[in-house]
Amino acid sequence: MRLTQLRSFYAVARMGSFTRAAEHLHVSQPTITTQVRFLEESYNVELFYRRGRRVQLTGMGEQLMQLAQQIFSLEADAVHLLGDAGELRSGHLRVAAVGPYHVTKLLVDFNQHYPGIKVSVSTGNSQDVLDRLLDYRADVGVLAQLVHDDRFLSVPFSKHPVVICTSSTHRFARRRSIRMADLQGERFILREQGSTTRKAMEQALDEASIKPEVVMEIGSREVIREAVAQGIGIAAVSLVEYVPGPGLHMVKISDAEIHTYAHVLCLAERREMRMVSAFFDTIVPTPESKKAAASR
Repeated sequence: MRLTQLRSFYAVARMGSFTRAAEHLHVSQPTITTQVRFLEESYNVELFYRRGRRVQLTGMGEQLMQLAQQIFSLEADAVHLLGDAGELRSGHLRVAAVGPYHVTKLLVDFNQHYPGIKVSVSTGNSQDVLDRLLDYRADVGVLAQLVHDDRFLSVPFSKHPVVICTSSTHRFARRRSIRMADLQGERFILREQGSTTRKAMEQALDEASIKPEVVMEIGSREVIREAVAQGIGIAAVSLVEYVPGPGLHMVKISDAEIHTYAHVLCLAERREMRMVSAFFDTIVPTPESKKAAASR
């Protein structure tokens, strides 16, 4: 049985005649008649009682009508679902990010444009984000670094200065800014290897020939924050990730340009997918981030 044959039967049952069914489906009456006759002859059943130009369902026809109603109701639901998804009135976007700080504004902008789209966010390190994109557990990713891999397409959208986080009892706590030379010999708490903030800070220290004393390596922003508050050492953080709190103080570095850059990326093969494309369309990169990314 083909769906066109069932559709012809369904139209005749609803309209009460072959003529009206043909008009409804915009086909010829012989086509409708042939489709219904094929069903009856193929399965050796009678679906309609013919009463002149009018028809009436048989007992078997009524049972088939109930099933046909379910089938075409589901078909209508499927068309509605796909239509809504194509026009982004509904759907689900999965975002993987290295942290909530970089992605929040993007989510707000996307939600304002597409309020019907459900968005879920998972967080992890850079490799977690890339892995989620590669195995299709995420549609778009947000990283604090540029990925040099042809499998991905990446767009820069923001630039963030790196600042120093200290305890409120540290000698820097009385200052708003410091110079690179002030960091000589300071006890430093570093992020894990691969952290973009760590890379940016280490590069700046190396260029200034500054050698701090590294006392800890910690992979958690929250644990670093607590360790700094307890006076164990100071830490370099991206300004967008700095959370003020009791026992903490933030100072800027006045004589060095130290920044991290946030990028949105996706699998190159999925760039033109409707929802992925819509997310990229809502991104408004800052002029600074565009210029910085072009020079890297």
